[in-house]
Amino acid sequence: MARQVHLFHIALALALPGVGLTAWAQNPPQAAPAKAAVPAPRPSLEKQDIRAQLSPRRFTTIAAEIGAKISRLPVVEGGSFRAGQVLVSLDCSLQQAQLQKARAALTASERTFTANKRLNELNSIGKVELDVSESEVAKARAEVSLMNVSLEKCHIAAPFSGRIAEQRVREQQYVQPGQPLLDILDDSVLELEFIVPSHWLAWLKPGYGFQVKIDETGKSYPAKILRIGARVDPVSQSVKTVAAIDGSYKELMAGMSGKVSITAPAGQN
Repeated sequence: MARQVHLFHIALALALPGVGLTAWAQNPPQAAPAKAAVPAPRPSLEKQDIRAQLSPRRFTTIAAEIGAKISRLPVVEGGSFRAGQVLVSLDCSLQQAQLQKARAALTASERTFTANKRLNELNSIGKVELDVSESEVAKARAEVSLMNVSLEKCHIAAPFSGRIAEQRVREQQYVQPGQPLLDILDDSVLELEFIVPSHWLAWLKPGYGFQVKIDETGKSYPAKILRIGARVDPVSQSVKTVAAIDGSYKELMAGMSGKVSITAPAGQN
């Protein structure tokens, strides 16, 4: 290719009037220097959108602990409730009958034991029979305690205040032990989880304020850093950060997402 360019320049010099081969040889045309390839700049994490999603501070799934039919679900899906409020009522007529039976058995065993103690004082009964009757009393009491615990499972109370996120069952439906019934969440405080560059740790501390713009509402809201992850990712040189919306806004819901805007202090980057 270079030899072809050289021959082209010689032919051009001979063809143009007033341009001799000698003049061309003294001042040959210079090829344009090749431009060095400049690698495309890699966007830094600071210039990228830092995305975050709103999530509740506490959430859980309530499940049945006994097998029974659902008699009532007092709070509808999406509804609010307070801590200690009954969320699920089960039909425990069978367990109630079993409790009455256990109490009757306890009364009978106690009477037998009382009579045997009197006979033992008169030396009219053996020690073994007395001990057996005493054990029967303990067994009956344990059965009553067991049935009382089962009856307590017939009414499931809320462990914290919040809202019903999803209702998985319906009234009059029979449920098995361990079957999920309700998904509940505490939306009193909405948290944000996102990652930031690890060198921000020099100034980013719990309590640091910033803004987050939520896509669904199109508005910006104040937030504060709650806690910073326990380790730095050595590959991306980033660290997980958790913040919380500073204040209460009725339009915000768990699951919404947005863009975090954190401004570094003067002299930091």
